[in-house]
Amino acid sequence: MNKIQTPVAAVVVMACNRADYLERTIKSILKYQNAVASKFPLFVSQDGSDPQVRKKALSYDQLTHMQHLDSKLVQTERPGELIAYYKIARHYKWALDKLFHEYKFSRVIILEDDMEIAPDFFDYFEAAAALMEKDKTIMAVSSWNDNGQKQFVHDPEILYRSDFFPGLGWMLTKPTWNELSPKWPKAYWDDWLRLQENHKGRQFIRPEVCRTYNFGEHGSSLGQFFRQYLEPIKLNDVQVDWKSKDLSYLMEDKYIKLFAEILKNAKPINGADAVLKASNVQGDVRVHYEDQPDFERIARQFGVFQEWKDGVPRTAYKGVVVFRYPPPRRVFLVGPKSFELLGIKSV
Repeated sequence: MNKIQTPVAAVVVMACNRADYLERTIKSILKYQNAVASKFPLFVSQDGSDPQVRKKALSYDQLTHMQHLDSKLVQTERPGELIAYYKIARHYKWALDKLFHEYKFSRVIILEDDMEIAPDFFDYFEAAAALMEKDKTIMAVSSWNDNGQKQFVHDPEILYRSDFFPGLGWMLTKPTWNELSPKWPKAYWDDWLRLQENHKGRQFIRPEVCRTYNFGEHGSSLGQFFRQYLEPIKLNDVQVDWKSKDLSYLMEDKYIKLFAEILKNAKPINGADAVLKASNVQGDVRVHYEDQPDFERIARQFGVFQEWKDGVPRTAYKGVVVFRYPPPRRVFLVGPKSFELLGIKSV
């Protein structure tokens, strides 16, 4: 009975100078974290010395406040760059080094000070932690889907593998951090993680329906994308019983076969007016794209993210981007090498 609970993961909220946002985030976390506090100890890591943020963090006895004071001058590498992105990267390295090396946690979940979480957020990450232990090809688990807007999602129980790091509420393990920490970049850490040389073919788990909601219209990225992509995100509102779910379908060897099978069964549609054609077909459909400009053109028609990083479109798995349109029908945007990568001979 007196067994000490080993934490699943530390949860850290990265904060700087938005005390009002931080309060909203902490309240959202505590709503669900109180019941599992021993499994998910809560930290706020404050970058800088904003007195309101410090006061707000210290007003909660359910969390530990850490403060990163860095007086070193920031030198941007290119003219016109925002210093904020350099400060953020420094803060992340400091906080993660502290949690993994000083506090000796085996996993850390990183949140930012402008996020609300879903009711099953902690159960989701607990189930995902077990999966990560079994499958070392999973580099991190995220609570975020870039194409998680209300009009593109349907099933809160479905998870996907992706070659694109989603961020925005994510968990990594100590061995992965030990590998990343010595070479951590000076700025733009999230895009750096999306480079092939850093993820080395490992993948990320993401949900169909987001487990975090980003309400941060005002911040370092100056509200970029907020109205189009962040505001319409659907935050999961149902309590999925993750403990009873068999997530072994997400193991690399099983998942590639499962995904290939689903893709093979989707009906191909070609030519112009993909959106119109997709709407008139029963069941799942697939649309093939030739290259990045072709993908961007098709993605624009549907209204999903057009962005690529290091040859990978956002949310893609083996070059395939999947979303619902209209739900529950799935649309697969399929790359020129996707069939080959998935081991599909011909359809």
